Amino acid sequence: AANLFKEKGFKATSMRELADVVGVEAASLYNHIKSKNELLNIICFDVANRYLAKMDEVEADKCSTISKIEKLLRFHITGMVLHFQEIYVSDREWKHLDNPYLSNFQNQRRTYRKRFASLIEEGIKKKEIKKIDAPTAVLILLHAVSGIDSWHRSKEKINGKELEENMVTILIEGLKK
Repeated sequence: AANLFKEKGFKATSMRELADVVGVEAASLYNHIKSKNELLNIICFDVANRYLAKMDEVEADKCSTISKIEKLLRFHITGMVLHFQEIYVSDREWKHLDNPYLSNFQNQRRTYRKRFASLIEEGIKKKEIKKIDAPTAVLILLHAVSGIDSWHRSKEKINGKELEENMVTILIEGLKK
């Protein structure tokens, strides 16, 4: 489902196409799921829950704030390299969720970004990070990571680990005081 939703978009993907990919009749697919919206819910919340679990883990870590931010960035980058379709769909197709899932998902996204910004603010207070607007920094960091979409489409590219090291170096060095 994630592959089809990424390639065609959620709205343009039909249940028949999903059934074809799985190798069953469209009618049989309904024995396993209620709708394609259910699949979108699963994809979006699986990704969101992974992010929140990682945030919990990182916040509990006793390392420096800059190390915490680096761990989150590495998690995001690795996710975009290894689980690209799911994260792409979660990042771009969530708008098609039905309520109450839509508002719950928006809430999770907002909460995650606020927690990420709080880490940056903590780093500023500890003088590990330059004095910057934390919510803006979070948007820039997350948008940089979502740009890995271009890396996936590139014909000539470095490997995923090199990509991660380059991005972390550039983004973390830009934050350090």
